[in-house]
Amino acid sequence: MYVPFFGLKQAPFSIAPDPHYLFMSERHREALAHLLYGLDGGGGFVLLTGEIGAGKTTVCRCFLEQIPANCNVAYIFNPKLTVPELLQAICDEFHVVVPAGARTVKDYVDPLNAFLLAQHAAGRNNVLIIDEAQNLSADVLEQLRLLTNLETSERKLLQVVLIGQPELRGMLARPELEQLAQRVIARFHLGALSEAETAQYIRHRLNVAGLTGALPFDRKGLRLIHQLTRGVPRRINLLCDRALLGGYASGQAQVTRTIVRQAAREMFDEQAAPPVPRRRPVAAGIGVALLAAAIVGGWLAWRAQQATMDGRLQKARAEGMAAAASAASAAAAAASAASQPASAASRAEPAPELLTLADWKPQDADAWAALAQRWGLPLPDKADPCTVAAQRGLQCYRSGSGSLSLIRLIDRPVLLTLQRPGHPAALAALVALGAQHATLVVDGTPRRVTLPELAGAWRGEFTTFWRVPPGYAERAENIVPLRNWLATQLASVPGSAPSAPASAPAPGWPELSRQVQAFQASQGLQPDGRVGPITLMQVNRAAGIAEPRLDVAR
Repeated sequence: MYVPFFGLKQAPFSIAPDPHYLFMSERHREALAHLLYGLDGGGGFVLLTGEIGAGKTTVCRCFLEQIPANCNVAYIFNPKLTVPELLQAICDEFHVVVPAGARTVKDYVDPLNAFLLAQHAAGRNNVLIIDEAQNLSADVLEQLRLLTNLETSERKLLQVVLIGQPELRGMLARPELEQLAQRVIARFHLGALSEAETAQYIRHRLNVAGLTGALPFDRKGLRLIHQLTRGVPRRINLLCDRALLGGYASGQAQVTRTIVRQAAREMFDEQAAPPVPRRRPVAAGIGVALLAAAIVGGWLAWRAQQATMDGRLQKARAEGMAAAASAASAAAAAASAASQPASAASRAEPAPELLTLADWKPQDADAWAALAQRWGLPLPDKADPCTVAAQRGLQCYRSGSGSLSLIRLIDRPVLLTLQRPGHPAALAALVALGAQHATLVVDGTPRRVTLPELAGAWRGEFTTFWRVPPGYAERAENIVPLRNWLATQLASVPGSAPSAPASAPAPGWPELSRQVQAFQASQGLQPDGRVGPITLMQVNRAAGIAEPRLDVAR
């Protein structure tokens, strides 16, 4: 529709993986190098992870094009399979003949092993690529590990490439998959495009589509596109396609920031397009009123969504704090009345001063110090915080895809990685979170920031500490201490585990996994039965283990 209007020959921002539009950023080239390096690693696992839409499929296609001719390749793109189904799919991809009526694992593994040995004798390598590998079950991952045990005295017979979303890294960090994790010979996490790479990406696709004139997006528009899409190629395609359509509909050959923001609201959600101050004359009339109503409506909807997602958590916290707050209030009033005039006894403590992120002068060391202080963790100058934490039975937990709802759920101070235009990424210690404001510690002083402004600078990256249970940090094959600890803690949480005599042995992992799923469901987590850091944080909280909590921002 808009193609001839902008002087193009075809639509430049289709989300279909057209090889003509291939754009390899520095990150994509590095990811490809890791995959190719894995081919010469003598077998085992190669791991490529990245956010949704970051370009993992693009890298995989380039990888397939560069695989040497002496390699047999099996590609599985739908890994939601049982162990027998996976083995059958692998045999089908490698064209391995299996006995008629094959049902057991052995029925598939024996002919597959014979095939791999024959190919090795012929000087050929075998590569198994599994896309969307975050959907693999623990049983299937364990079977893949066993397949990599097929080897000669010189090398493994099968190379496995796992491609998936960031959750895949968390899966491989589980204690029961430690043996598989040790077989990963190369791994790479594909991050988003930088602001400069985003502009290059847009220009590249427009040029391939036949653009000969000026770019329809100016510098400010390109910067805004990067902010709203967070540098994720698929989101860039969606936003630019809708923005060009908006420019065509309004008859503007230059796509303005206003058009880009409207396109973002249509393609994503109100949170993806944080409002910016607008200077419009009053004469704008009904148009301004409608725009204001849309922004306010989106903000109210966002607040309602936040309240729904963490209402249970706040309700529990409020009930638990009500009695203590009442008693503390009475004690404070009595003490104040004894030392001050009655007129000053009920004077409320003022809320922290409001902070504007544009005026913020970050210091990463101060942010770490503020987080460590709330944990009672001494932090010597120039010491690595995570190393110091490990000496006190704590671990650093980092996430690149968090949300305020998740922060409310885990209910603990965190370090946010904030990104402001024209400034490098910097850390800020978040210590309180309310319905409209968050509280950051700046120069040792609490300062409030509005949630819309915070959303404009935060892309979901955060770091925090958490207390590690027995047997977790070592990740040894003997995970009995972790199993026993987890069973004991869940037994103290109503509804997570059936009652049992105190002398009863700890349940096995299958039963314990079902208990973990029940606990996760009760906490608003995905009930996948995986014992990861977020689940263990919630176990700590539910079991009453002492860890710092978020305050409620005023």
